[in-house]
Amino acid sequence: MSIAYTGEVSTPGEHEELAGRSMNWWGMAFFIASEALIFANLIASYLYLEIRNVNWRPPIDYIIPIIGTVFLLGSSIPIRFAGNAITKGNQRNLKLGLVATITLGALFLVGLGIEYYGAIFDHGFTPHSSLQGSCFFTLTGLHASHVFVGLIFLFVLLMRSLRGDFTAKNHWAIVAGEMYWHFVDGVWVFVLTVVYLLPLIR
Repeated sequence: MSIAYTGEVSTPGEHEELAGRSMNWWGMAFFIASEALIFANLIASYLYLEIRNVNWRPPIDYIIPIIGTVFLLGSSIPIRFAGNAITKGNQRNLKLGLVATITLGALFLVGLGIEYYGAIFDHGFTPHSSLQGSCFFTLTGLHASHVFVGLIFLFVLLMRSLRGDFTAKNHWAIVAGEMYWHFVDGVWVFVLTVVYLLPLIR
């Protein structure tokens, strides 16, 4: 019995599909869902404590979070631009989209760092100062860590794109990076609402 070699290399999950999606896609989706559950529990806890406490309002500047939100949510546009570009084999637009996304994500983290600095050194609001401080820094810090991991992921994708690793038919890593980044952006909407917006209308 002989096996003919065609010279084509199949990637894991390339021929395995479930409901029109590859196993790789479903694996990434379940990973994101597990991460979403962690945030859901923390957000629910924060919301419960916020409802129980009348004066639950972090002593922070609200302008910086709003500007940071514009940067982070705006970064969803270039990552989608990059993902769409590589499906057409457009290497140049892939690189431009990744660079723009990384830049906007980094600006968001810089803004959060400025916000933390002001809260800690101007208002004495720290993770150890109160229950609110502990909850605030845990929730926003967890999200920031996910943004940081996402930036590392995107930077690796950018380096690989500069080497020409991705093509119109072989770009699963880009799809995974885009999925993760949209998740990070989506979670921030809930964090922003619970931590920053709800206290303003009470």
